[in-house]
Amino acid sequence: MRWLNLFKANLRKEYLELRRYLPNTLAMIVTFYVIFLGMFAGIQLIGDPSTQEANIQFVIVNYIFWYLAMMVVNNIGWEVTNEAMRGTLEQLCMSPMGIWRIMLTRLLSSTLANILIIVALLYISVLTTGQWLNIDIIALFPILILSLISMFGLGFIIAGLSIILKQVQAFLQILQFILAGLTFVPLSTAPFLAYFPFVKGVDMVRDVMINGAILTQLGIGNFIILGVNALVYSIIGLAFFLYCEKVAMKKGLLAHY
Repeated sequence: MRWLNLFKANLRKEYLELRRYLPNTLAMIVTFYVIFLGMFAGIQLIGDPSTQEANIQFVIVNYIFWYLAMMVVNNIGWEVTNEAMRGTLEQLCMSPMGIWRIMLTRLLSSTLANILIIVALLYISVLTTGQWLNIDIIALFPILILSLISMFGLGFIIAGLSIILKQVQAFLQILQFILAGLTFVPLSTAPFLAYFPFVKGVDMVRDVMINGAILTQLGIGNFIILGVNALVYSIIGLAFFLYCEKVAMKKGLLAHY
């Protein structure tokens, strides 16, 4: 019940912020759509006509996943930084639920909100290009859940750094390009990336949405790699965050920006 109340409070907070700062929300969506238009125009102008259709589908899937990764991984870092600037970070740490539970429910609520935006961006992109993708919910759902768990782990690592360092905006901007690399580079080119967070999930999503693979065709081995990846990064992320929280409390970093 306490978890549910905490989740509902953070979901309401996320909704109010998106609605109250609607121009900023719309500007963010338009910015990502313009980035996609730039990619699409590049393929149209200088791409190989024989592979143009496949390249456009590849870009749509990758750019949607890139947006999701940025929103999930970067969001919690911004949350910690904003709470520190407001002077409310120490109050969160004093909550009976603990700051990690608060941040986890914020991650869940912001992810739900961003998934709605992603669905809108996906359909706008598809309508713009005329390239329809295979939206197999049964196959995509487990892949998305396991990929999000590994993203959450990476997000907690960023949050841990934010608690101690406070100013991580420049690092978060650099991280956007790192996430783009992890999203856009295919596993066939760099197979070792399968052991990085969510990369295996992106590859499996491409297989479903572009190649039309169904759940039974994805292979149990791929799901084992994705599941182990999610488990390992979630444990590492949470453990690192809790360690950083203890360091910040010991050094008295929570009460000051």
